[in-house]
This record gives sequence, C-alpha cells and structure tokens, in this order.
Amino acid sequence: MALRPKKKKGKTTNTGSERMKKLFLMMTIFFTYSLAPAQANELCLGKEIGDHAILQNGRIKPLYVHAGELIKYITGKSKISDYSALEAYCRLSLSSLFPTLEMKVFPLIEHVKIKEILELEDNKQISAKEIDENYRSDLLLAMRKEVEGSSLQKSIRRLLSTINIIKDIRAGTNWVIPTQEMSSIDDFTPINTLFSALDPSQMALSSELISKEINARATQYTKTFGQETHHKLEYSYAKLRLPVIALILTCLAIASFVLFRNFNITIIFSALTLLVQFAYIIVRIIISGRAPITNMYETVLFSGFASLFFTMIIGHFKKEPMFVKIGLGHNLLSIFMINFSGGMLSASIGPLVPVLRDNFWLSTHVTSIIASYGALALSWVLANSLLIRNKVRPLSSKEIRYQASIMYTCLKYGIVLLSAGIILGGVWADYSWGRFWGWDPKETWSLIVLCIYMIILHGRYTNWITERRFIPFTAVAFLSVMMAWFGVNYILAAGLHSYGFSEGGAIFLGSFFAIQIAIIALTTPKILKEN
Repeated sequence: MALRPKKKKGKTTNTGSERMKKLFLMMTIFFTYSLAPAQANELCLGKEIGDHAILQNGRIKPLYVHAGELIKYITGKSKISDYSALEAYCRLSLSSLFPTLEMKVFPLIEHVKIKEILELEDNKQISAKEIDENYRSDLLLAMRKEVEGSSLQKSIRRLLSTINIIKDIRAGTNWVIPTQEMSSIDDFTPINTLFSALDPSQMALSSELISKEINARATQYTKTFGQETHHKLEYSYAKLRLPVIALILTCLAIASFVLFRNFNITIIFSALTLLVQFAYIIVRIIISGRAPITNMYETVLFSGFASLFFTMIIGHFKKEPMFVKIGLGHNLLSIFMINFSGGMLSASIGPLVPVLRDNFWLSTHVTSIIASYGALALSWVLANSLLIRNKVRPLSSKEIRYQASIMYTCLKYGIVLLSAGIILGGVWADYSWGRFWGWDPKETWSLIVLCIYMIILHGRYTNWITERRFIPFTAVAFLSVMMAWFGVNYILAAGLHSYGFSEGGAIFLGSFFAIQIAIIALTTPKILKEN
C-alpha cells in the first residue's frame, strides 16, 4: 500500500483554492480591460474635459480650443465622421492603448498635382496612414524636384506636417498636461504628456479616475497662477461662438432696412452687432494680452468692426443713414470671411514674434493702417453698389453727385489714417530694424496705395476727375489695398514682414480681382454716359 506524503507544516496544499483565486483574478483583469475602451470612450464624450488646461504653441489653452484648431487644420472640417473635434482628438489620443477607438483620418488635400501623386480620382479620399505607408517617398521626391517656395512644395510640406501631427496625437505626445508640483511658470518646461502623466493601469479602470487626475493638475495650475492663462475664459468664449451671433445680427440689421424700411430697427441691430464684436475683441485682448491686430484673421475682424463703428458715429453727426448702410455692408463681408474662410484665416491665438511685442507700436501703427483699410473699403462698397444699381436702373446726376460726396468723405478719413499709419510704421521700423524705410514689399505697397488714392482725391478736388469717373476709379483703386493687405502676405510672401505670411489666400485674391475687373468692365460704360 502506497504511503501518502506527509503535509509540511506552514504550507498550504489547497491547490484548488489557489487555482480559483488565480482564475478569479484573471477574469477580473480581463473584465476590467474589456471595459477600458468603453470607459475611454466615456471620457471622450464627457463635456467637462474640454476646459482642461494644456500647453500648446507656447501658451496655455483649453483642450476644447486646441482640439478644434487642430482638427480644422488637419481635415479642413470641424469634425471627423460623426465625432466632434474634441471627441475625435480624444479618441485618437487614446487609440494606441485602445485600438477599438481608432478611426481613419482623411487630411485636407487641395493641390491637383498632389492628388495625381496619390492617384486620387473624382472625390475620393485617402487616409493619413495610407499616405504615410505608401506615398511618403513619392511626395518627398516630388518636393525635392520643385523650386524652393513653389506652391506644390509648400502643399507637400503641409501634408507631411499634417501626417506627423496625426502620428503625434496617436502617440499621446500632443496632449500636454500640467504637472501637479509647480511653483513657477518655468515648471511647465518638463512637460507631462498624456501617457507619461497618467498611469495606464488607471486608464483601464475608470474614465472617472482619468478625468479626476487631469482636473487635479488643472486645478493646481489655476491655484498657482491664478487667472494668468485665462483658459477657463477662453473655453467659455469659444463655446459662445460670438462671430456667428455677430453675423446673424448684421444680417438682421440689413434685412430690417431692406425689407421693412425701418431705420430705427437697423440702428438697434447695428448697435447689438457692435456690442457682440466689441466683447469678442476684448476677450481676445484679455486672453492674448495684446491688441487684436497681429494676424490676418484679427485684421479682417477689426476692419469690419472699425468701419461700422465710425460710420455710425459719422452718420449720427451728419444725419446721413447711408454711412450706416455701407458700414453694415463692409462689416457683413468681414464677418462672413472670418466665419467661412476655411484655412485662409486662422482664429488661433499664438505667441508673438519679438518685433511685435511692443504693444505701443503695435496698437498705433497697425491699428491706424487697418482702420484706414476699413475706411477705404467703405468707399469701395458704395462705389460697387452704385455701379451695379446704375446698370439695373440708371441713376440721376443729382443722386450720383450725392453718393460721390459720401465716398469722398470716406476717402478723406482713409487717407489721413493711412498717412498716420505709414509715418508710425517708419518710426517703428527705426526702433525695430534701425532704419525708417527699406522698400520692403509691405512698405512699398502701402506707399503705392497712398499715392493712388492721393491722385484720385486731388483729381476729384480739382474736377479733373468728374463725379461719374470718380466712382469706377474708387472701385478699382481698392485692388491696390487688397494687394497691400492680402497680396503681400499670400502671394509675394517676402520681406521683413514675414510674421504675417500665410497660405491659402491666392485663390481668394485672384477671384476678388477677377470679379472686380468684370464689374468695372460691364458697368463703367453706362455710368459714364450723362443722362
């Protein structure tokens, strides 16, 4: 009979119980991690995560704003599939941990030759992953063959940059979180990314833990620095969508006059529009800490606001409603551009280059120039409206004389402001670059604009330019303003004013010139005929 082995003291031989414990632990781990994608998805859908402070582009901003800017830059749209920008950004950031959250991202591709390289036909799209895996070498080869600074080269660089950003988001290194142990702003230098800051095991347990952890860091940041970054204010400001409200109010102001002929209602809606735009501008000043005239988006916004503001004042003192009408017209065009310009005008707030960090010169020189463009734009709006109206129904000489006097007033204000802006710019140039004038493209075109309008004003004053000639001359003269304002930035892209250069506006500017020339060609012969 075989003897059973003796049990050793202090040891348990309940192997069945141990197996049950191991099985239970494995099931718990499996169940926990099987819930992780759902928990992560719950975090991405949570509205409270949008106001968390993150560091991007040299400043603190809410995650909601950063996600919106980045998704718009990548895709040209405000969402991916059915997911909002914030949800899409969050899912992409967590996709390396939870593959079920992965989604295809189709980058914005507009250049025809890039579509040929990628073998895209009709309206087909291609994901960033496919481009990176199958066409990166072809794109690099095409970029090297191009002349430096060509449109194709810039477009390829932008596309490759977009792909790298997407990879950065998926790696979790684009989502930057404040550290909890901070005593000064310098402590933001050793940044924690999403994955290095959070324990992955926590991410598998509950989205509540992740949100709690991020909230703790953001709260600590706020306690340390107070409202220095204003990221909570920026979150509220972004959610309000004030430009859309201003657009609606401007349309209502115009409609109240056109449809109901009630100027009192027009004034009320115009005043409300100014208040909304003023609030929008003030909030941008608080967030950025500078005058809102440092990029193309802000100059277009400020130009429309300044036009409507001054026309309401001038219209009040001169008792002339026409000033308010043309102010509303220019403001409508400005607000329409900042709402629907796509990638041409970016609403993002970034750090200033050193030459722009003197708020005094920034607030005087640039403000004067943009305000002058707004005043000259008023004369352009009125000139085109007269040309088109006369084409449909011939205007009397008395009406043309009356409208031309209003245009003349707008030009005088514009020329004074432009002259002041150029002089202040020369002083700033001496302060920044050590010379008053250097024939930089921006400086040169500003001078060209001043000379063109001075010739028109002198000609009108001496009756060399008649009232009927004055209208088409004023309309076509604004093309020089558009060249100085947009053309130098979008087309020439050369000179010391490089901080204002952008891409994506060449088609807009070309279309603007073509439409204006067509209007002049079709309407000028008729308005030059005396009734």
